[in-house]
Amino acid sequence: MVLNAGSLTRRIQIQRALMTDTASGVVEYAWTDLGQPIFARRRDISDSERLSAGRWENKLVSRFVIRATAFGRSIRRTDRLVHEGIIFEIDGIKEVPDSRAFLEITAETEETP
Repeated sequence: MVLNAGSLTRRIQIQRALMTDTASGVVEYAWTDLGQPIFARRRDISDSERLSAGRWENKLVSRFVIRATAFGRSIRRTDRLVHEGIIFEIDGIKEVPDSRAFLEITAETEETP
């Protein structure tokens, strides 16, 4: 598949954890949307299921390609992304080989029913 802006057909939302101090002195983190949803391409690269401590765990690793805008370059590994109601933890962000116009985000989700 040729990578161009037209191949970015999915919408993802980037979220960042914001730290707040409560009146009782407890530090809490709350996830908040960072900017508007952006267009991306998603490719699932691996999935697995396993039994751990008597519970089934499902893991999905996906790669998302986005445009390398100023906003895209501000995304951190500590952020997370949401696609179709699924929360993905970001593992890494890099430029797409041979193209400075796009970034590739590798992210995973773990669901335990």
